[in-house]
Formats: sequence, C-alpha cells, structure tokens
Amino acid sequence: MFGEARLSALLCFFVLTLASCTTPDLEPIPGSITYGGQPRTKLTKAPVGSIVPHRFTSGNSFVQETYVIEPDRSLRLIRRDYYDLPID
Repeated sequence: MFGEARLSALLCFFVLTLASCTTPDLEPIPGSITYGGQPRTKLTKAPVGSIVPHRFTSGNSFVQETYVIEPDRSLRLIRRDYYDLPID
C-alpha cells in the first residue's frame, strides 16, 4: 500500500510539472512576415484560425514558418523549421 501511495504522489508531481510547462513564443527573424511588426494589410477574407505558410531563405538555410490568423486579424507565428540548402 505504501508503494502505491508513493507512485501516486510521483505521478501527480510529474503531471503538475508538465502542466506548468509552457512553450515560449517564437520571435520573428529577418525574413519573417512579422519581423518589424504586424503587416499593414489585414487578412480580411481568410477565416480566423486559418494557417498561413511562409517560406524564405536565411543564410545557408531554407526556412518554413507557419502562422495562424488571430481574432483581431493579426498573425501569430506558431512554428519554424530550418532545412539546410545544398551547397555545391
């Protein structure tokens, strides 16, 4: 019985620890749509929650970013992936 109580306490500890974890917001980099602030034009036809992909190069990498349209029509950067460019 004592072992089950310790296991339950340990499990609760891990659940609470994971629940308190948050992922930091991605910061825009040169080439990002939101680098230097939100774009001047608002995406008025796309529904809120729509995904907006964006691709560009940065140094020796191909960068793919994913944005989501917020209720105020601003863009929130939710993902960034880097892919190495082949160099001959």
